Amino acid sequence: MRRHQPQTLAHFDTGQQAGYLQLDPNQHAGGVGEYLLHRMKPYLPPWIVAAGTGILSLPANVMWGESAAAAVGLTLASLGLTTATWWAGKPTSQQRRLHSAITVAAGTSWFTAAALAGPAAGPLPSLYLIGGSALAATWNIRQLLRVNPEGAGEGADKGLLEKVGLAKTMVTSATVQPNKATFGLQLPGGELTPDDVSKALPKLASALRVAKNAVRMTPDADDSSKAVLTVVPNDLLKAGAPYPGPSYPGGSIADPIHVGIYEDGADMAMFFPGDPDAGRNAMHLLIMGMTGSGKSEGGLTALTEVITRRDVIVWASDPAKAEQTLGPLLPAIDWAALTMDDTKAQITALKAVIPARTSWLAKYGYKQWEPACAEVQADGSPGMPYLIYWAEEAAKTIRETDDDVFTGPAQEARSAGIGIVISLQRASGTQISTDTRASLGSSWVFGLRDDRDAMFALPDEAMDAGASPQAWKDKKPGYSYLTANGIPETFWATPGRSYLTPVDAITRAVAEFAAVRAQCDPVTAKAAALAVGPAFTQRTRHPLPALPAAAGEDDDGIYEQNAPVDYDYDLNPDEDGEDEDEWIDPDAELPPVERVVEIAPFEVPPRTKLGQNEARQAMAEILAEFEAAGRTEIGPVDFMEHCDRFHRSRQWVSGQVSEMVIKGRLRETDTAGRYEIIPLQPAAA
Repeated sequence: MRRHQPQTLAHFDTGQQAGYLQLDPNQHAGGVGEYLLHRMKPYLPPWIVAAGTGILSLPANVMWGESAAAAVGLTLASLGLTTATWWAGKPTSQQRRLHSAITVAAGTSWFTAAALAGPAAGPLPSLYLIGGSALAATWNIRQLLRVNPEGAGEGADKGLLEKVGLAKTMVTSATVQPNKATFGLQLPGGELTPDDVSKALPKLASALRVAKNAVRMTPDADDSSKAVLTVVPNDLLKAGAPYPGPSYPGGSIADPIHVGIYEDGADMAMFFPGDPDAGRNAMHLLIMGMTGSGKSEGGLTALTEVITRRDVIVWASDPAKAEQTLGPLLPAIDWAALTMDDTKAQITALKAVIPARTSWLAKYGYKQWEPACAEVQADGSPGMPYLIYWAEEAAKTIRETDDDVFTGPAQEARSAGIGIVISLQRASGTQISTDTRASLGSSWVFGLRDDRDAMFALPDEAMDAGASPQAWKDKKPGYSYLTANGIPETFWATPGRSYLTPVDAITRAVAEFAAVRAQCDPVTAKAAALAVGPAFTQRTRHPLPALPAAAGEDDDGIYEQNAPVDYDYDLNPDEDGEDEDEWIDPDAELPPVERVVEIAPFEVPPRTKLGQNEARQAMAEILAEFEAAGRTEIGPVDFMEHCDRFHRSRQWVSGQVSEMVIKGRLRETDTAGRYEIIPLQPAAA
């Protein structure tokens, strides 16, 4: 049977099972003899070598007991083996090298003397029994100290950590999944900090022979002498993921906007409006990526999600590429500015609608925009949908207007229920005002040319943790980091990839959700019209595409398949223009009923939105219920079946599951999205 090696950082892909086999007596369910043999196996090799040396000395004495030449040969062999051991131990630690050389020197010296004089001559028997046993025991002691059930051992990791400048750092815990290994690091107090681990990440990646951004570090929020090291050896995002369709069709813009997946399969999502209960501010977003990095395609995916929501309107500008990027989405955009003149007018209108919208929110008692704002108010006034202003290829707009053109809106628009998105290739100080960049707050960063570009968009915490979009450049379109409001910091340095969204999926979303999307509210429309006049009131409205065939019905249905849909009907027809052939006698008897169709109203159970701590407690209670029911494996989807308890999003639930993994309550399995439940008592110990 193959001998299992203890777990080491350098062999994280095979070591965890070995450590469990050596330390967990429950791994074998046989009798006492099998149990004892299992516990003794790791410590038998030194004793077997010692016994073999004694046995081999008997035939050696018979062959060479009277030979002077054999004496010379055995002495030289003893010296040669000792020298070779010292030379071969150079890559290991100094203690291991010295221990190995002393063991070989003592063993070969005794064997030479026993072969020449006989194993029973003089003090040789006592030296064999005492010295051989002592040497074997030293190797057993060394092994016991290296394989520590509490995880606080150095072992083979010490040499690696010393090489990368993390001497005296101990690996206190290790969790190994099929394509992910997580190690708890205890740093020497007063000597090293998580910043030192961050600086060592490139060297660690080199030592482990993985990509630079495959090694990440997360500092402990409560203890600056601790950190968590994550290693992901294989890139599971290569194949990408097709856009699965709207995540919340007909839902609110307050629901998360799903834009892609993380490397562990979790949803990559962003939030636009704020949520005081969740402690989340409204988002302004900077999207950055070099040409060919998939930045525009990622933006289209986000906008495709946005236009399927019921309480948001979009103003967008792209004076650089006009319809090339935004083309499929234009019919769903309330105001699309595709020339520089229109873009300037749109920005002027944006500045004008901020105070108007803020006044409306204050009038109805809203401290910030929330979904209730889009509903009809108590006095019968129409609601006010959320407004997203999307500046595609914003560098041209800034260059031809003013580098501070977005600074004022970025500082004031959040309180008015407006989210600003600025997309450009490089957010350097020559491209965008540093004041504007500081006001955006959130960033979605695709492949970049170098680390200097990354500094313009990513927060220091993400870069210190190992985020390096410069490793992708334009070679991996769609790969990105999302550091945004509502995203746990543990995900800031986790690579994700935006969905692959084909044009026909965008076209379908534009057509099918036309009746769902909000129209521009009177407050916003009036302020924009007063500010720029015809530039707004006569803005180009792009016609909706024909509904896809799958959305139509046959002759017995409501719509004829592939029939054109008239979206420009007159809301106030002129009575003088009535067609007499279409006149219906109101006193005529109704025809008999041929078919009755019952439409049941949606039954929406009441939900109580819990606070952050209460929601976490609800998650813990649900996990305990699963465990009490005898379940051994669960996934985020199982928690979502009970989501009425805490009224949280899939992204939030996935984040909580990840925290349970880090805290040792769950362990990933070979099946993506499935986790093994770790019993509470061992986890607490």
